[in-house]
Amino acid sequence: MPFAFSMAFQPIVNTATGAVFAYEALVRGPAGEGAASVLGAVDETNRYAFDQQCRVKAIELAGRGAPGSARLSINFMPNAVYEPRACIRLTLATAERVGFAPERIIFEFTENEKIETAHLLNIVRTYKDIGFATAIDDFGAGHAGLTLLARFQPDIVKLDMDLVRDIDTDRAKRIMVRHMLAMLSDLGILTICEGVETMGELAVLRDLGVELIQGYVLARPAFEQFETPRFAA
Repeated sequence: MPFAFSMAFQPIVNTATGAVFAYEALVRGPAGEGAASVLGAVDETNRYAFDQQCRVKAIELAGRGAPGSARLSINFMPNAVYEPRACIRLTLATAERVGFAPERIIFEFTENEKIETAHLLNIVRTYKDIGFATAIDDFGAGHAGLTLLARFQPDIVKLDMDLVRDIDTDRAKRIMVRHMLAMLSDLGILTICEGVETMGELAVLRDLGVELIQGYVLARPAFEQFETPRFAA
């Protein structure tokens, strides 16, 4: 790799039990610098190597420090995957090397990235066949939206933080999120609400039946650490 990087980890909490459901791996500079300091150096010439090494770094750190049965959520770049089974070999080898069970890994992608739908579906279906969980990140803000969901149902959908922001004072957002939750439940998909920053937002989401929460109200990303969130069920 032409540049160094590491990871911070932010918990996704089951607010019904207080347990950590998963930790999302977030790119940081080698001394904890923001993601932009790293992602700005990624282009088509190094995207594949960067995507591969992100997986390795996240799994290595999780193998040393992730507590209990908490899962690991890894963001991947669909445009960096040329053939799913070939590109997953290093991930599987790393998980075996550090003793991190592959079934604890979630691969999430954002629908904000423009990509050929057929290629994306081939990736996520292959990952599900192997045994990984899959997640759509930032749902509700991207290009594909419901069209993608109609063709492929992932294990998890993460609602875009713009739908969560000020939901305690925004009636339209409450109505939209309530109907999204019902739809996802009918499809058998777990919902995570991310970007939750206030107790008011948290209270409304819990009233709507959301259990899986990620956001500053519970814990900020911790550089190379797996922190216990500030929450009591």
